[in-house]
Amino acid sequence: MIAARPLGLAAIAALALGLGAPAAANNYPTPVIADYVFACMASNGDSRTALDKCSCSIDVIASILPYEEYNEAETIMSMRQVKGGGEKMEMFRDSAFARTAVDKLKRAQIEAEVRCF
Repeated sequence: MIAARPLGLAAIAALALGLGAPAAANNYPTPVIADYVFACMASNGDSRTALDKCSCSIDVIASILPYEEYNEAETIMSMRQVKGGGEKMEMFRDSAFARTAVDKLKRAQIEAEVRCF
């Protein structure tokens, strides 16, 4: 029989701080989360309730859509707002890839709306 060793103080502190836990699969950078929450709050009243709902919303989106896909869709949507550009901008407007990326983000946003608002 193997005797159980007591946890050392450093191990307990690491567990308490979450250092021993695996990283989240869809880990969005903090500035991206903050940008989303600020924009969402500005659209929903800048209140504590809006903060809670908007924080919930980005968490739901992150649970559905990996950050790389979120970033691609956000980039495509930003590029669609650029005036002019001709053929260079067409790939952001009319390609199957662009439509699919934006559709995935919109579905995640709809799910977040249902769960959080």
